[in-house]
Amino acid sequence: MPLPEYSGTLGFNRAAHLLRRASFGATKQQIESFAALTPQQATTLLFNQILPDPQLPVDPDTNQEWAVSGTMDPEKMDSDYQEYFKRWFVGQMLSAGVDPNLSLAYSVREKLVMLLHTHFTAIQEKINNSRALYFQNQLYRMFALDGSALPEINFRELTKKVSVDNAMLRLLDGNQNVKGSPNENYARELFELYSIGRGLEGSLPPTPGQGDYILFKEVDVQSAARVLSGFDFDNTFSNTDPETGLPRGRVRGSNLNASSHDNDPKVFSDSFIDINTGAPYVIQPDPTLLNGTNPTLESALDEISQLINMIYEQEETLRHICRKIYRYYVYHEIPESLHNTIIAEMANTFRLNGFKLQPVVENLLRSQHFYEAAAGVDDDQFGGIIKSPLDLIVGTLRFFNYPVPDITVDPAGFYEITGEVINLADNQGMTFYQPFDVAGYDAYHQFPVYHRSWITVNYLTRRYEFIRRMVNEMEGGMLKIDVVNFVQTHFADVAPNARNLIIELARNLLPVSNNLTFDPDADDNATITAERLNYFLVAFLETPKIDDDPEGAWNIRWTNGFDPEVVRRQLESLFNAMLQTPEYQLH
Repeated sequence: MPLPEYSGTLGFNRAAHLLRRASFGATKQQIESFAALTPQQATTLLFNQILPDPQLPVDPDTNQEWAVSGTMDPEKMDSDYQEYFKRWFVGQMLSAGVDPNLSLAYSVREKLVMLLHTHFTAIQEKINNSRALYFQNQLYRMFALDGSALPEINFRELTKKVSVDNAMLRLLDGNQNVKGSPNENYARELFELYSIGRGLEGSLPPTPGQGDYILFKEVDVQSAARVLSGFDFDNTFSNTDPETGLPRGRVRGSNLNASSHDNDPKVFSDSFIDINTGAPYVIQPDPTLLNGTNPTLESALDEISQLINMIYEQEETLRHICRKIYRYYVYHEIPESLHNTIIAEMANTFRLNGFKLQPVVENLLRSQHFYEAAAGVDDDQFGGIIKSPLDLIVGTLRFFNYPVPDITVDPAGFYEITGEVINLADNQGMTFYQPFDVAGYDAYHQFPVYHRSWITVNYLTRRYEFIRRMVNEMEGGMLKIDVVNFVQTHFADVAPNARNLIIELARNLLPVSNNLTFDPDADDNATITAERLNYFLVAFLETPKIDDDPEGAWNIRWTNGFDPEVVRRQLESLFNAMLQTPEYQLH
């Protein structure tokens, strides 16, 4: 049965928690509007809107699309277009050019696309083709939500599509996997990373013997490699999948004679028992799809379908994928007690909904479990995930409603801003589309560190530098926020009172902000200590260091418009203090 759902109204804190986790960030107004909703109403708005397809990426010098047509400037390298693609994807995270009424739902979809990117990894340097990167990204977008025209939008079918995707064929050497000389790279990672996994990290039993990986064996990798043989990277991008309409790899030989595909039976280990025979699975071509005795494109694809179906019959495949989803949206540590409760129920929802991603994510984000820590600090799930550099940068820009040009109106401006986001993320330890290995970015998979890998002394310093440059008018940097205008627009009702302003900013900016007080004798139930709030107050009001009554002087300056430069410096100091905190690095 689904996870028990939280039935009450969200309120401000739970709404902020939901929107920080489900999307790339929300504005104050968006949080306030969701505060009046139940989780069911909220997820309906976030996951069941009719969303536009992204505008095609364009060459900013010609304003012409290139990803679909392949028409590129002969004076440019493909690496230039690879950078355009990455900047374009960041623009989707920012919902640039999207109707404001759809901005949140659009961002939720892009958060799902990013989840799929962290699961089915891409490494730009190895793939080295802008169009392959773009079409893979579009494939993920097509399978992120259920609202597509495709008859089967589910994780199992996506795994089949990924297995012959051009970017994946090049990343894991599937284009070198031929009959008589199998390349096992993709087959190995298909089992270990993308489907069944190797069991629970930190609690694996001793390996019974060489070639036994607990949930699959070396013979399974070898047999799967033979199933997957015979496909090549298609640099013409003219071979399209009839269901998705997107390019895929081409079969070697011809569609009626897939001459490099291994057509012999493939026998699997006792890790995969066929319930119809009681014996290990044997995958072999469907005789009705052969051309005489020759394998065909259709027979080879059917064998891949048999392989993926076999893997998805295993309970551990569903649990492995659900653990990935849980870590992405809830927390990296999964106590043993949750494996047979929360994770098991997520896997059951996954199965009962035909391996679709959206129902699992929606139920998780509506669950009591997801919100159970919203009222206190005893549970690490609430405000416990360290933001990735992209979550930090994009989420900050979205909260401040930073204007990003529409790519159809100002492509050069669009690419300039999104390129700066990528540069900042790289500076903070996330080289976008260039993880260190095929398992992807360490934060999403590396036991036991996970998201803590984002934080080192250097990376934390650079996160703080990003904030300082963004909010300080006199600092260098491209991305700038007018803090005076922001407070005038969004916090005018509380701005005259310094303490009320700090409390309201804390509610909006920091993940835990209940029962706040500046009185150290009354902060036992506060989620931020009075000492911390008073630190913000001092940073805010003592910037001039000349006021006998700092709070009264602030009220007079703000209310009467006195000393605008002093007001600006005070607010810059306040935002610096609040955004350069460990708390702001969490969501």
